[in-house]
Amino acid sequence: MPGDALLRAAGSLRAAYEAVDWASTPLGPVETWTTTLRNAVDIALHTRFPVTLLWGPEFVLIYNEAYAPIIADKHPAALGRTAEAVFPEAWDTIGPLMRHVRADHGAVWMEDLALPLQRNGRLEEAYFTFSYSPVRNEAGDIEGLIDIAVETTRQVVDQRRMRLHGRLREALSDVQRTADIAASALPVLRGDPDDLPLVDLHLAGGARHEPRLPDAPARPLAGRGLVLEETGAGRVAWLGLGRGGPETEPLLVVGLSEHLAADEPYLAFLRFIASSLSQALDRVTVREAERAVAAAERSMSEALQRSLLTTPLAPDDLQIAVRYLPAAAQAEIGGDWYDSFLLPDGPLTLVIGDVSGHDRHAAAAMAQVRNLLRGIAYTPGRSPAEVLAGLDRAMHGLALDLVATAVLAQVEQDADQERHGRHVLRWSNAGHPPPVLLDPDGRARLLESTPDPLLGVAAGRRTDHTVELTPGASVLLYTDGLIERRGVALEERLDWLARALDGCEAMDAEQLCDHVLDQLDDDVDDDVALLVVHAPREDPGGRA
Repeated sequence: MPGDALLRAAGSLRAAYEAVDWASTPLGPVETWTTTLRNAVDIALHTRFPVTLLWGPEFVLIYNEAYAPIIADKHPAALGRTAEAVFPEAWDTIGPLMRHVRADHGAVWMEDLALPLQRNGRLEEAYFTFSYSPVRNEAGDIEGLIDIAVETTRQVVDQRRMRLHGRLREALSDVQRTADIAASALPVLRGDPDDLPLVDLHLAGGARHEPRLPDAPARPLAGRGLVLEETGAGRVAWLGLGRGGPETEPLLVVGLSEHLAADEPYLAFLRFIASSLSQALDRVTVREAERAVAAAERSMSEALQRSLLTTPLAPDDLQIAVRYLPAAAQAEIGGDWYDSFLLPDGPLTLVIGDVSGHDRHAAAAMAQVRNLLRGIAYTPGRSPAEVLAGLDRAMHGLALDLVATAVLAQVEQDADQERHGRHVLRWSNAGHPPPVLLDPDGRARLLESTPDPLLGVAAGRRTDHTVELTPGASVLLYTDGLIERRGVALEERLDWLARALDGCEAMDAEQLCDHVLDQLDDDVDDDVALLVVHAPREDPGGRA
């Protein structure tokens, strides 16, 4: 096979291939390559998945178009060079793996392996799932390795950040004084040196805890804004936490990691952390002030909140019930909402959600998100995961600077299911508490799954889940005000909710909503929204 024909499939890399002096590499001129190498190159260049060959005892790199973006500015110089020369920063990790395969000890598979790479002008934090497999010639001898790889950096980093946020929310859940916020939050934040190598909180009357960070930003922040500065400590992000005067403005200050690009996902994560701190700060510092708001304003606020929650719609064979309970000690409206509507192609769509914040801005943001979601969902043929992914894109494209959680579900029924009175609930979860399924036998169970990222944090792949709704089954959707309590672990409250529903199979949708609210104590300091869908049993006459 002539050299030009072999490299014809290289696409945009062809010029780079032709620029390599292959005769000066351990592989020699292209026309002298072995049949095994030629066949392997042909396979690699004809696949769209990232593939590189690591050939000969020196592990010389030959790769395809899909692999080039992974190594960024190492390309095109990496073509024809040895793996050790291309990846000196990772050689101590990958070198032994390559030699293991080369020595005929079997293929290796690594999942989400940390492999910092020198690329884009920095030693970047990076993670990969990949396999090194031997490539043999007709005699059975190993001539080289094939590396099939995918970069998982975004997924690994997003999951790490979601775990950190969960720990932070738990640490802040029972804070009672402003002075305790830093003591509770900083140990959690400093437990993630990969994202937050240097971090401090500047709160009114509090001491500075990180002397390596500057005392104040070069220019003042506006409210909950974000400012990036280059300082002696490297690049620093200042994030306002809201409330406070010009000399007591509460701030989150972070020395950014030199191994991460200061891109939108990184900055969105910092805003998300700042949002949680802002909520805790607001809750601690203004609760008493909010309770002093006139009763008339509270009544007006509640009326405004309820006006944003429309009457739910449902098909004839299902029951829908909803409830909204404002916080017991809060005069301002929040961002909780529910929704229920029928799509043009038949399925019933159910939504429960919560926009971050507890003020009129949160309610306005909720209205924006709710209406956006309705419009996107009304396009026929979209699954819940596709609708939430579309909502993420719309929020980003329309520059909605907010964070929200939600569960979106569709109740489907084909002709066979209709004959047997069965339905399928298909749902997707954007960082929201899990739905609860009450089976016809009276057993309640959480529909738990790994939540997808919150809305407005980071765009990414979203997942659909399904469960069958048999006659007599019910599903409860709710916001976090139902289960979150200061000083009580979230798992305990989820168990409490499941126990509260056990044995309630005889209740219809309205009764279930009332029963759940009857279980609450008076210490409800966040709004509660409920939505119950119930598939009635058929009576002996065949009627629901």
